[in-house]
Amino acid sequence: MEYWELEQAKLGGSSPIFQGKIALVTGAASGIGHACVETLHAQGAAVVAVDSNPAITTRFDKKEILGVVCDVTLDESIQAAVETGIRHFGGLDILISNAGNFPASEKIAEMNPKNWDESLALNLTSHQRLLKACTPYLAMGIDAAVIMMASKNVPAPGPGASAYSVAKAGQTQLARVAALELGGLGIRVNVIHPNAVFDTALWTNEVLEKRAKHYGMTVEEYKTNNILKTEVTSKDVAALACAMAGPIFAKTTGAQMPIDGGNERVL
Repeated sequence: MEYWELEQAKLGGSSPIFQGKIALVTGAASGIGHACVETLHAQGAAVVAVDSNPAITTRFDKKEILGVVCDVTLDESIQAAVETGIRHFGGLDILISNAGNFPASEKIAEMNPKNWDESLALNLTSHQRLLKACTPYLAMGIDAAVIMMASKNVPAPGPGASAYSVAKAGQTQLARVAALELGGLGIRVNVIHPNAVFDTALWTNEVLEKRAKHYGMTVEEYKTNNILKTEVTSKDVAALACAMAGPIFAKTTGAQMPIDGGNERVL
């Protein structure tokens, strides 16, 4: 190649890392899921954005993003959403299994069985059902990757959060077994453990003020209550999720990655 051609190649830059890839993200209407969709798209991916909120169909005004309404606690709804995405874009390379919620605090001895069952259905079982539905397509994908969005509560649970912590621990174990089972198909499976991400719908100003007061802190002190004294945002988590789905982590599977600013209970 001539010198000028080499210089032109440098100036031309490289293609986005997810150019030509297709991703599916659950819990995509807001918070971490929404940020994952935006980040994947910015890096070249076509994205199936899945959420139970009907507004998901108009949330993203981009032809490379398809909003699909889905209740991930229902098998038939999961199957329909996955098939809709496959028909629209033609395949699947990346799955970010993010849908979930944080139930109201309840001690084990006072647990409402309905609340326990609902947490396990959404925060654990739905991830297994979704992974099962996506696996045949991921197996035909390019450098296929699965990211399970778990929680700091897995390595460091708190009192009153058993329904959530148990479900997220189960989700993490699901991912570990999936890494063993799916590696032979060329599918990587990794886990992210965010701590509190305050720019999500869960953390209203009222909730933040209440929690900060409980710990004798200002809201800003509470939001940066970690070793690095930094706030973790949805975009931060999305950036990590996309990195783990990309070439930097191409030889990593079965890993668990915290993103919490540093937590003494996790170290």
